[in-house]
Amino acid sequence: MADSGNNRKTLNFNVGVLGHVDSGKTSLARALSSTASTAAFDKNPQSRERGITLDLGFSSFTVDLPAHLQECGDRSYDSLQFTLVDCPGHASLIRTIIGGAQIIDLMLLVVDVVKGVQTQTAECLLIGELTCPRMVVILNKTDLLPAAKRQAAIDKMTKRMHKTLENTRFKGCPVIAVAAKPGGPEAPDTEQPQGVPELIELLKAQTYLPRRDPSGPLLMAVDHCFSIRGQGTVMTGTILQGSLSINDTVEIPALKVTRKVKSVQMFRQPVNSAMQGDRVGVCVTQFDPKLLERGLVCTPGSLRTLHAAVVSVRKIGYYRGALTTRSKFHITVGHETVMARVSFFGLPPSGSPSAAANSDALSDPSPAQPPDNPASKETSYIQPLSNLTLLDKTFSFDREYFYQEEYGIGQPGTGEGPDPEQWALLEFERPVTCPSFCLVIGSKLDTDIHANACRLAFQGHLLEGFEDKGYTESALPRLKVFKTKHREGQVERVTDDYTVIGRNLFKKETNLQLFVGLKVKLSTGEEGVIEGGFGQSGKFKIRVPEGLSAETKQLLSSSSKKKTKGGNKAEPVKEEEAKTDSQPIGIQLSFKRYVFDPHKKMVQS
Repeated sequence: MADSGNNRKTLNFNVGVLGHVDSGKTSLARALSSTASTAAFDKNPQSRERGITLDLGFSSFTVDLPAHLQECGDRSYDSLQFTLVDCPGHASLIRTIIGGAQIIDLMLLVVDVVKGVQTQTAECLLIGELTCPRMVVILNKTDLLPAAKRQAAIDKMTKRMHKTLENTRFKGCPVIAVAAKPGGPEAPDTEQPQGVPELIELLKAQTYLPRRDPSGPLLMAVDHCFSIRGQGTVMTGTILQGSLSINDTVEIPALKVTRKVKSVQMFRQPVNSAMQGDRVGVCVTQFDPKLLERGLVCTPGSLRTLHAAVVSVRKIGYYRGALTTRSKFHITVGHETVMARVSFFGLPPSGSPSAAANSDALSDPSPAQPPDNPASKETSYIQPLSNLTLLDKTFSFDREYFYQEEYGIGQPGTGEGPDPEQWALLEFERPVTCPSFCLVIGSKLDTDIHANACRLAFQGHLLEGFEDKGYTESALPRLKVFKTKHREGQVERVTDDYTVIGRNLFKKETNLQLFVGLKVKLSTGEEGVIEGGFGQSGKFKIRVPEGLSAETKQLLSSSSKKKTKGGNKAEPVKEEEAKTDSQPIGIQLSFKRYVFDPHKKMVQS
């Protein structure tokens, strides 16, 4: 909501326009803006100029306030402004919609009525389920259908869309048919759009009073920047959270500078202040606009620039590829999309010592607590955000986690039932500036745009961020992610009742000092401790504190008889001759190693 100098109140309602490439998103935005502006402002010649910046994906139009919004609690409004966020191109779509996830009030899913649901249509639907509470489906390009069969084709596609949406949070949402640009993009403007006035009435009926919160730190996504001689530098964008007023001081984190707000406009109308959800132009004291084409503006000191982060992870069901550790994904976080290397981890197997230790750690949890998200309905595509936040709260540096070569591999709870708790470490190729607990989406945007495959791979929330460039030494050792190691060897011979010599557990070049003190278990049941190396061939000495059993000594005695050959002259025997007649006694060594421990220590429970 913006309050202008003449005290007129305009309710701003943000509509995301999403759809497959060439479905007619931009034509629809243009038709909506021009039709509504002409109708609302009595064919005002400037109506087409009212903030229509289609190159940047934003336009707006204002209508009379619908009856159901004329009294909204203790606030009344004079008019309703629709701000259309047109999302051209897939990467831009993800950045724009996720970047503005907090302020998209309604989503328009534009579908080519001839082609139906395409790959990007499904991806847009996934993003919509993550970010938008309401949706309207637009069946565009109805002018391409033969007139005699047009209505039947529209009815068939409408039925198909309702079937597609049946198991999503948008079940039963309105579906409306239009022709935003009859004749296609090259047709003369004299061709009037079809169905657009009816669409505007439907949009008015779908509006509600958005939940806007002016409190908290300011966060504004800037998408354009330019200078006005003698006045300052203007940044246009959308306020994602908080509010701003004239004379406020704001920070531009990318430039590491602060600037004073000199004036604020909302679609060319001066206002004294603006808040979450508003699309504004903000004039600040001069700086070079070329340094900030796109980026974030915030309350000084409220944003962090991260080199790496820990995030919660849920795989998106339609993604067909594997999520493998050390692979790279496009990560959309805050208002940026950047490449990152991803390492997956989950909970240790139930019943393991690490799982028991985790129970103790969680008895007094102290993890960061994300803010509550609006409740979402269960969907077949993704885990609802409300469920995610419950899982996010269980992350803590006090817990131990199991390293995964691939998402979900070796994880308890995979298969039937709810998704297990899963996390990932993201290591960004360049630092990213973003708010805490923001939405994160991992994608493979370099996949062929025409391939019939979903490119959205996983989603979650940012839980912990690492600002130090040297995070691998300063912060990562706190993250207790471990691999389990298991080695097997054999007992070669017994030295006395408490000592045996083992072989085939280590290579000749292994530094056996690293393994001194580790516990081993014999296949006959005795437990021992590695005391050190024996000779130069990788053999080693094991001390058995409780002593060897009579049965074990009996098993080993046959090999000792083979230690001499001919008379009393002792000669070493060949390796294969040292084997007992029965099955050799095995030696088992198990330990875990923490992946981010710089000293690579081996740990046994």
